[in-house]
Amino acid sequence: MADPEYEAVSKAKRQAESGNPDGAISTLRSFLEKYPESTTARIQLARTLVYDKKEIDAGVKELDIVLEQDPDNVDALKALVTVLIKHKKNNKRMEGLYEKLLVVSPDADVYSAYAVFLRIQKTDFKRSAKYYEKAIALKPNKPEFHQNYAVLLLNDLKDYKKGKEELEILLRLDPNNEPARKNYDLLMKRKFDSEGNLKKKSLFRK
Repeated sequence: MADPEYEAVSKAKRQAESGNPDGAISTLRSFLEKYPESTTARIQLARTLVYDKKEIDAGVKELDIVLEQDPDNVDALKALVTVLIKHKKNNKRMEGLYEKLLVVSPDADVYSAYAVFLRIQKTDFKRSAKYYEKAIALKPNKPEFHQNYAVLLLNDLKDYKKGKEELEILLRLDPNNEPARKNYDLLMKRKFDSEGNLKKKSLFRK
């Protein structure tokens, strides 16, 4: 026997992908009239509203309904922080959503996303570093984590020694990363001596 939820969501995805988001929304809303408790269909509706129709508020409303039904729904929490992170006015709510996610889904990607939020939206660089380190501990071979952590270390924390180490790890993982190679070479030229030691700051200008 066919699963009506699976059929409705699959049909809606095909409609959206073929350039018919209105049809997808109609399919999902018709299904939700019969099965309002379906969080999967409602999350798909939210995604269609946000990404295909650019109706942000309507999409957020659907995600809020999911979280009213299931406060620990990881997919809804992740979808909501992805939508809300674009606006600093949502910082207080974002903090609460991430606190929930860190409890119900403490994985590397959540740690990394929270680190980005702390750096960009909260400018809390020390806490951001803490969560990049947590992400890297769980997924040490993900180049993106090392790249983002290196940017934080070099641009915000001015920790050139640790930033150098992160760039070296990144280049081992992704040796063809030309921007990282250029940044590394520039860092070595400006901040380190010929033996690879951090240059000491001069007290006097020449």
